[in-house]
Amino acid sequence: MARTAAVLDLTGRIEPRHKQAFRETLPAWFDMVRRTMPWRETGADGRRDPYRVWLAETMLQQTRVDTATPYFQRFVAAFPTVADLAAAPLDAVLGLWEGLGYYSRARNLHRAAQAVVNDYGGQIPQTADTFGGLTGVGPYTTAAVLSLAFDVPLAVLDGNVIRVLARVFAVEADSKAPKTRAALQEVATRLLDRAAPGRWNESVMELGATVCTPRKPACPVCPLRSVCAAYASGTPEAYPVVSPRKAVPHALVAVGLVTDDAGRVLMQRRPENVMLGGLWEFPGGKVESGETPAEACAREIEEELGVRVEVGSPVATVDHAYSHLRVTIHAFRCRILSGTPRTVTGEPMRWLAPDEMGTVAVPRASRRIVEAVEAESRAPRLF
Repeated sequence: MARTAAVLDLTGRIEPRHKQAFRETLPAWFDMVRRTMPWRETGADGRRDPYRVWLAETMLQQTRVDTATPYFQRFVAAFPTVADLAAAPLDAVLGLWEGLGYYSRARNLHRAAQAVVNDYGGQIPQTADTFGGLTGVGPYTTAAVLSLAFDVPLAVLDGNVIRVLARVFAVEADSKAPKTRAALQEVATRLLDRAAPGRWNESVMELGATVCTPRKPACPVCPLRSVCAAYASGTPEAYPVVSPRKAVPHALVAVGLVTDDAGRVLMQRRPENVMLGGLWEFPGGKVESGETPAEACAREIEEELGVRVEVGSPVATVDHAYSHLRVTIHAFRCRILSGTPRTVTGEPMRWLAPDEMGTVAVPRASRRIVEAVEAESRAPRLF
């Protein structure tokens, strides 16, 4: 009960000194130290392109700025407007997204861009209800895009903002708990400078990204140190409080590089409504109890493609970690013994030569297998 009471009482901790620090000291600090980023550029009217803000905020979720920047630049070069994105083939969109992960964001962004063009005349909606109703647009993206592009007074709540607020107010409750996040959202809303919401949001996020970092925060140079309860306690890294993570399960996966007489390899596209949807992959699946990876490879291919194969030599073994699962993937060369390949999902298949595999978007783990195939194809043959 103590934790619940503490969470519900967060707004009661806000004092005039907090408002002054967040609305005056922090934005002034931001104006002096703000990093130069391509999505922060403004047009002749002094405003930002909402499409670029939207694209950047989508990419930056769980992705570092230095990682996202080259992706952003390539993406904008290929699709400079929301109309260009809407008109692009999904394969082209996923291809430019490859390596960023969280491919559902790319699919949702593509679908939402089409809705903007078809339903709103190519103009990105400026109200929270309408923009927030687009596919894949949640509360954070809504607040970020509308405040930065249109000065709509909405406070963002991302990992950086949570960390700053949890430290300033020494929040003892689990920061990932829904009640805590709701309470922190209310605190952010109360502290928001409604006259300049975009500047306020960026200043808090910039502080969390560059000063109030998860490890070794630079407290001596923090513009909020005079009002920060965690700094005063001497243990700023004790906040935010997070419950221990559950162990991430591990799975063995076997995939087959079904190869024809010309050396081409069969790849199939994943359905759009599943994890990694729209990407191309090698047929295969999880190794069941009592199976060897080679046995699982043969079984999965027969189930997925309706063909019997001879499982040959291994090509690569790849370890990969998703947010919820770790996998070890065993890839084998396979030769069809009987049957004609066809996907049970009805998704398209393609026979690709090693030098053609780079033309399709694949999951990061599969990319390493593709690289092994490409390297094998370039190796000199002794006989």
